[in-house]
Amino acid sequence: MNRQLINISIVVPVYGCDESLDELHSRLVNVLANLVDSYEIILVDDCGQGKAWSKIQNLSKHDKSVIGIRLSRNFGQHYAITAGLDYAKGDWCIVMDCDLQDQPEEIIKLYNKAQEGYHVVVGKRANRKDNFFVKMTSKLFYTLFNYLSGQKLDNRVANYGIYSRKVIDNVKKYKETDRSFGLLVTLVGFSRAEIEIEHAHRISGKSSYHFRKRMSMAMAHILSHSNKPLLLAVQTGFVCSSIAAIYATWLIIRFFIWSHVPDGWTSIMVSLFFLSGLIVSVTGMVGVYIGKIYNEVKDRPLYIVDKTTLDK
Repeated sequence: MNRQLINISIVVPVYGCDESLDELHSRLVNVLANLVDSYEIILVDDCGQGKAWSKIQNLSKHDKSVIGIRLSRNFGQHYAITAGLDYAKGDWCIVMDCDLQDQPEEIIKLYNKAQEGYHVVVGKRANRKDNFFVKMTSKLFYTLFNYLSGQKLDNRVANYGIYSRKVIDNVKKYKETDRSFGLLVTLVGFSRAEIEIEHAHRISGKSSYHFRKRMSMAMAHILSHSNKPLLLAVQTGFVCSSIAAIYATWLIIRFFIWSHVPDGWTSIMVSLFFLSGLIVSVTGMVGVYIGKIYNEVKDRPLYIVDKTTLDK
C-alpha cells in the first residue's frame, strides 16, 4: 500500500496482554472505520509470555489492515515502538499500549485536535487508574528528570498520542540505544498540544515495569539526556575541597595562636571516608557515561525482526 493512501497508522507494542488483543482490535476498527478512509494497525510482539503471536496472526488473517511484527526476543517497549514506526506508512501515527488503559475511543479527540494544525497531540491522563506506588514513583522520576535535564515534562503524559509524518520521520533519525519515544518526540520539537483523556483500568495481566526496572530505566534516561549529574559531582567536589581548605586554615591558626593540637583521629577518619566515598561515586558515574559511549559506538541494531505477517 502506498503511504499516501493510509491516513492513520496505529502502532501497538504487545507484551503480556494477549487476552486484550481481540477487544483492542474490535474497538480500534469501530473508531477508525468512522474516522478516516484508510488505516493500518501494527501489532509488535515483543516476545512476552502467552499466545500473542498466534492471536496477531489470526487477526491479520481476517483483517488485512492488521500487520503483525514479531521480534526475535524481548527488546523492550520503546524498541518495539521503534520497530512499529519503521513499518508504519500513515500520514499520522498513533502510539498506544495494548492493555486498553489507553482507550481507543480517545483517538477521535486526538485526531480532531491534530487537525487544528498541531504536529503532536498527546493525551494527559486526568485521573490515572494506576496504584499509588506507580503514580508516586512516576512523579518522583519526572521531578528529578526535569531538574537534571531542564525539561518540563508532565508525569500524566505517556506515549499515547498522535504524531504527524514529519515528526515520525525525524524521530527515526535518532539511533541511540537508550530509547524513550516520548523524550525523542520532545527533542525533535514541532507544534504540540496536550489534551485530557480518560484513563482506564487494565483488563488483564499486570505491568512489567516493576520498581527495579523503573529505577533502572529512570537512571538510563537521565544519564542519556543530561550531563548535569557530572556537573553536580564537580560542584560537590569543589564545595568539599573548599570546606576542607577552610577547616585546615582554621586548624593552622589555632595551632599558632593558641597552641591547640586537635585530639585523636576521629575527624580525620570521618573526612577520609567521606571523601573516599565521594571519589568512588564520581568515578562510578564517569564509568557509567563511558559505558554508554561504549554501547553507542558498537552500533548494534536497535531490534531484530523474526517474522511478520507480510512475509510470503
